[in-house]
Amino acid sequence: MKIDPREIAEIASAQPGAPRMDMYAGIHKAMRAFMADTLLGLGRMDVDDDLEFAQASERVMQLLDFCRSHLHHENAFVHRAMDARAPGASAAVEAEHAEHEQAIAALSASIVHLQACARVARPAAAQALYRQLALFVAHNFEHMHQEETVHNDVLWTHYSDEELMGVHDALVASIPAGEMMVVVRWLVPFMAPAERVAMLADMRQHAPAPAFAAVLNTVQPHLTQAEWGKLMRGLGMAPAPGLVH
Repeated sequence: MKIDPREIAEIASAQPGAPRMDMYAGIHKAMRAFMADTLLGLGRMDVDDDLEFAQASERVMQLLDFCRSHLHHENAFVHRAMDARAPGASAAVEAEHAEHEQAIAALSASIVHLQACARVARPAAAQALYRQLALFVAHNFEHMHQEETVHNDVLWTHYSDEELMGVHDALVASIPAGEMMVVVRWLVPFMAPAERVAMLADMRQHAPAPAFAAVLNTVQPHLTQAEWGKLMRGLGMAPAPGLVH
């Protein structure tokens, strides 16, 4: 995919006033962070350290599970909404989703091979997996750009923000609790401070107190002290040195 900076500027200028409801913005930040962190971790993995080897391999598996689930959520909710009012609008990217499913299966097979290979063969197998994952990440970064521009243009043309919020809320409600905590772990720390405060303020208002505390406990270790302080001030909560209980 050739990405023209003018395209991004034109899309931004075409949306005057308040920004539209963007279902992709947050989750794609989470996915980019998860993918980048996993790729970097795999590249620096010590194949002679059995614990580190096992943890890095498992992290790749976790990323692939997350990506597979994300594909299914988008197909079931976002693509269905697009096609309901603009038939065929999701066809090109949905075909890429099928390719991603195949890539995920191939990566999973490579991890199984890496975990089973003889110790002497680990360096070569790990390097092959690293390159394979790098290509997968690269293609996904381009793919997400396509969704954030072309797909949003379709959604914003055919749906109001209230309607898009309904699609988003239905999608979120379908995510199991365990998966949601993975989303939170990779989403909240990599948001801008204002986005982080807005999301957690809304969550604080609607979620049970224990669930909200669990979210804060999940994200605090991944925020700097300055970021945590900004979040606490934004939420009107006293910053505490320890985790929330």
